[in-house]
Amino acid sequence: MASEEPAAAPISTESFRANRPDIVGPEVPQKPFPIHLSGAVQHGFGRGGKDLGCPTANLPDESMTPMSSVTEAGVYYGYAQVSREKDGQVILPEEDGRVHPMVMSLGTNPFYKNKNMSAEIHILHHFKSDFYGHPMKAVVLGYIRPQLDYTSREALIEDIETDKRVALKSLARPAYETYRVDGFFDLNNMFS
Repeated sequence: MASEEPAAAPISTESFRANRPDIVGPEVPQKPFPIHLSGAVQHGFGRGGKDLGCPTANLPDESMTPMSSVTEAGVYYGYAQVSREKDGQVILPEEDGRVHPMVMSLGTNPFYKNKNMSAEIHILHHFKSDFYGHPMKAVVLGYIRPQLDYTSREALIEDIETDKRVALKSLARPAYETYRVDGFFDLNNMFS
């Protein structure tokens, strides 16, 4: 997602990290949510899994158009599903093709000084192999926090781990859990 020169993101502080809520968003998703995204998973920067211990699936820029209704860079939560099939062949095991909770970073990743906007989805499931080129669908249901910059990789990792916990707790509410069986997903695989 191309963009002009990004504005400077605020720095994450110890105080911010210590005072984060466990659950975010209203009891029921509200506009502009849900937002439906889909596209083939493409290679990103390769930092998520290698540098941060948080592998991400990246959708093509054109897949992110529905997020244009959300103007704020930051971290979001919802559900995602990777197709077991690629090029007409079933490749991934059944459990990898189920609907799983996810967190998504939408922004320029100021810690890494990116110039362009990107969306990186971390699916909260351990995949047995990579799934580049596989179709993926995601339903974005809420907003966790703004995009921040960091003074250390450790502080960034700490916030990522908190984002995961907040996403899981926020999705555990009944109105959010119903989206695991949203008709947008391939429900032949059902959810885990």
